[in-house]
Amino acid sequence: MKQVLPLFCFLTSLMGFAQDFETTLEEISITEAKAALTQMMSVSSVNTGNYDLKYHRLEFTVDPEEAFIEGEVTTYFEAKETLTQVYFDLVEDMVVTEVLKNGVSQTFIQEANDELVITLSETINAGVLDSLTITYSGNPVSTGFGSFEQSSHSGDPIIWTLSEPYGAKGWWPCKQDLNDKADSLDVFITTPKFNPDNEAYIAVANGVEQSQVLDTDTKTTHFKHRYPIPAYLVAMAVTNYEVYSHTVDNNGAPFDIVNYVYPENLASAQVNTEITVDIMELFTELFEEYPFALEKYGHAQFGWGGGMEHTTVSFMGSFGRNLIAHELAHQWFGNKITCGSWKDIWLNEGFATYLSGLVIEDFDEPSDFVTWKAQRVNSITSLPNGAVYLADADTLNVSRIFSSRLSYNKGAMVLHMLRKKVGDTDFYQGLNNYLADENHAYAYAKTEDFVQIMESASGDDLTEFFDDWVYHEGYPTYTLNCSQPSETTFEIEIYQEQSDPSVSFFEAPVPVRLIGTEGEVLDVVLDNTSNGQLFSQPVSFVVSEVLFDPESDLISKNNNVTLGVADLALANELRLYPNPTNLILYIEKPDNVTVTSVDVYDPLGQLILRSADTSSIDLTPFSVGMFFVKLTTNKGIVNKSVLKN
Repeated sequence: MKQVLPLFCFLTSLMGFAQDFETTLEEISITEAKAALTQMMSVSSVNTGNYDLKYHRLEFTVDPEEAFIEGEVTTYFEAKETLTQVYFDLVEDMVVTEVLKNGVSQTFIQEANDELVITLSETINAGVLDSLTITYSGNPVSTGFGSFEQSSHSGDPIIWTLSEPYGAKGWWPCKQDLNDKADSLDVFITTPKFNPDNEAYIAVANGVEQSQVLDTDTKTTHFKHRYPIPAYLVAMAVTNYEVYSHTVDNNGAPFDIVNYVYPENLASAQVNTEITVDIMELFTELFEEYPFALEKYGHAQFGWGGGMEHTTVSFMGSFGRNLIAHELAHQWFGNKITCGSWKDIWLNEGFATYLSGLVIEDFDEPSDFVTWKAQRVNSITSLPNGAVYLADADTLNVSRIFSSRLSYNKGAMVLHMLRKKVGDTDFYQGLNNYLADENHAYAYAKTEDFVQIMESASGDDLTEFFDDWVYHEGYPTYTLNCSQPSETTFEIEIYQEQSDPSVSFFEAPVPVRLIGTEGEVLDVVLDNTSNGQLFSQPVSFVVSEVLFDPESDLISKNNNVTLGVADLALANELRLYPNPTNLILYIEKPDNVTVTSVDVYDPLGQLILRSADTSSIDLTPFSVGMFFVKLTTNKGIVNKSVLKN
C-alpha cells in the first residue's frame, strides 16, 4: 500500500479539474488505471503474436477472506506459424505447477520479464487449432494494486479484479494484447461458504450465469460469455452480494440488467440503478442495439469510487447517473470496438465521456448541457498543450493514458466539435457505420480507421480537423472586433492566437449570438479559415451585444469581443479573475481605463445582473454555468465569457 500511495496522489493531482455533475472523471479515470500502478513499464509480450486466441476456460478458486488464487486456465488457439514454443503473459508471483497439452506434461519456465515460456513436446503447425492447460496459484496482491484486490466492505470480505491496461497477467496467464480477443470464454469460480452461518458467497463474472453447484463446503458458479473479449476486460468479483434485476424491453427481445450490490447499499442502489434502463434506451436509439443483448448487462459494486467497464458487467464504486452512463457507453465504444492501441485510448474514453454528456443533453435542461461542455473546455484549457493522440512514450505512462483532461475531456469535446462541423445527420450516421463496420465490430479500431469512416459518411475531408484537434496540441484564443456600419449590416473581424506552436491555425466554425436593442436574437456560425478574416452579416436590427460561443461548442479560452471599438489591445488589458469562479469575480484594468457599467447576461442574452460595483461581480446568487459580462468603458465596450463552477 505504501508503495502505491505516492503514485496515486500524483494521479489525483494530475487529473484534477472543475466539479463534475455527479461522479468526477478523475474518479472514473483513476479507477480505470488502477491495475497498472506497479506495472507502468509493462506492455504485452512481442512473443505472443504468433498465435490467434480462440477460447478460454477459466477455473478459479478464491476465498474473499484471503488474497490468494488457485487457477486452471485452458486456452485454445490457432497457430499463425509453426510453433515449438508458446508464450503467455504471467507475473512471476503466480507459481505455475503444471502445463498440459492433450493430457501430456509440457516443459515450461517463468521468465523474470513476466513471461511464461512453454516448450512443446510436439510441434504445432500453422493453421492448427490446439490448446494448453496451465495450473497455477499465488498471491496476486503483491504484483499490482487493483488487478486483484482483497478488501472488505462494512466488515465483510470481498475479492475483485480490475485489469486495465496491463493488469490481467497479475492474476491469470493470458495474452495481454488489445488486438487479439478470445472469441468466447467460460468462467468457473469456486468459493468457500462463509462462517458461522455456512452461507454461500455470490460470484459475478462476464457473460450469463449458467449454474451454481453447491458442495458440502464450497460453491462453484459458472458464467458463459460468447462474444470476443480482450484480456483486460475479463473480470470477477466475490462477496456477500444482494442481487436484483431491471429488464430492458429491447423492442420485444428483452434482456436483464443484473445488479450485484452490497447488502448495506441495497435500498439506495435499487432506486439509483433504475435510470440504466432509460440510458440504455437512449443509446440504442442514437446508435444501435446493446452489443451484448443476447447475454446481459449488469453492475457489480467494488472497492473504488469510479467504475470499470468489464464486458457485460461494469464494476461500480457508486451509482450516480454520470458513472452509470459512462460505463454503459463503453459497451459500444471500448468493448464492442476496442481501441487498437493505447495511443488511441480516446476512442474508448473520449467516446464514453461524450455519451455521458448526451444523457445530460437528452434528459436535462439545455443550460445543463452548456454547463457540462463548459466544464470540459475549462479542464482542457487548464494547460496550454497536450494532444488527444498519445505518443509512443505516453503508452508507458498510465497517468497519461488515462488523463481526464486529454483522453476523456478533450476527446469528448473533439467529438462534439466534429458533430457541429458535419451536422447531426452525418455525425450519427458515421458513428453507426463505425459500430457496424465488419472490420472493427467486436474487434478493434485505430484513429485513422475512425477518420476514414467519418469522411465517408460526411463527404468531407477531415484531415486538417483531426490534425489540429487530435494529433496536435493546444487550443485557440479568439478576439472578435465587431461593428455595425449600417442598419442592415454587422461586421465581425476574427483574430486567433494558439496556445501551442504545433498548430499554426485552428480552422473551425465559430458560433456567435447577436443580441438586439429590443431583445432580438440571431445565431450565426462563422467558417473561420484565416486570421483577420472579416465577415459581413446581414441583420434587421441594431446589435447591442455579441456573445462568443454561447453554447460552449468550441475548445477555446480567454476569448474577447469588442463592440464599436477598433483597439484590440483593450480586450486584452481588461481581465476577469478567477475564471472559472464559484463566488466573486474581480475586474482588473489599466489605470487609463474607466469601467462605467457592468452587465451580466445568460447564454440566451437575457440581462440577469446590472452591477454598480465596477471592481468586482458577485455571482453567488446564480447556479453553475456559463455567463457573459459586458464591460462598458471610456474606450469602448468589451464582452467576456466566464464560467461559474
